[in-house]
Amino acid sequence: MKKVVTAGEIVVEIMATKIGQSFLQPGLWAGPFPSGAPAIFISQVARLGQPCGMIASVGADDFGKLNLDRLCSDGVDVSAIAVHPGVATGSAFVRYAPDSSRAFVFNIPHSACGLIEIDAAAEALLAGADHFHVMGSSLFSDRVIDVVKAGVAAVKARGGTVSFDPNIRLEMLEAPGMRAALSLVLDQTDLFLPSGSELYLFAKANEERAAVAEILARGVGAIVLKKGVGGAVYFDRSRHCSAPAFAVEEVDPTGAGDCFGAAFVTEWLRGAAPEEALRFANAAGARAVAKKGPMEGASNRAELEAWMRSAEVRSEAA
Repeated sequence: MKKVVTAGEIVVEIMATKIGQSFLQPGLWAGPFPSGAPAIFISQVARLGQPCGMIASVGADDFGKLNLDRLCSDGVDVSAIAVHPGVATGSAFVRYAPDSSRAFVFNIPHSACGLIEIDAAAEALLAGADHFHVMGSSLFSDRVIDVVKAGVAAVKARGGTVSFDPNIRLEMLEAPGMRAALSLVLDQTDLFLPSGSELYLFAKANEERAAVAEILARGVGAIVLKKGVGGAVYFDRSRHCSAPAFAVEEVDPTGAGDCFGAAFVTEWLRGAAPEEALRFANAAGARAVAKKGPMEGASNRAELEAWMRSAEVRSEAA
């Protein structure tokens, strides 16, 4: 089976326990949970039985150990995750508003996350990689951008493929070099996985089909547009298809898109039809939102297949 590699931030996540809780007053918090968008993605890939590994950095502290233990137990190759004494593992505090939006306080660029590099261990991991996955949230510094560029180049040179989930916060777009880095990654992308309006960050068009056509014309092989409760839609140059979301009570949306992307990429690499891959990915995303904690809702293949046999889909299709 094809080996998937990603690179980027590993953090612990501390989560508000009540809706409407503020960062400005004392409150009750849950965690620490292992987290980081690329870490959630690769955890779900591993749980689905796909060979995979990650290039990252953590501190030589309990938070770093928490994350490494979790990734190891899921089956991720952690040989290229460096451990740095004297530097703290990255962190993210999250609170939830009544309208379901979230707000974060991050310590990422100035944590161990900012020390990521292509060292001998990373080169060895990439030498066996068939697919590289990029998270836009990981492009938070020139150093990480260089690591991602190197990963993409190494896998492409081996005849491998690249997937790209923008997963980008709007304030990051104004960071120096960010738009150029995103554009460079998109031009090397085989499978593009935007959520909602992220599709329009990379097109002049403001209508879905026109934006899709514009992005495909850049050389992207296929697009999977995530629409949350509206399901998901697949496009390539010759066809499109959609799959409705599953009906599930949302407990915590963090990590759902990462689990969706991991499930779709895994099925796509295994040659599944787009319709089947969409349904499988929707199930992974639905299972993820039903549990509190970024990685806590990640599922193995048997769990997803059993769950889909009895799960109901939402009436509104994508």
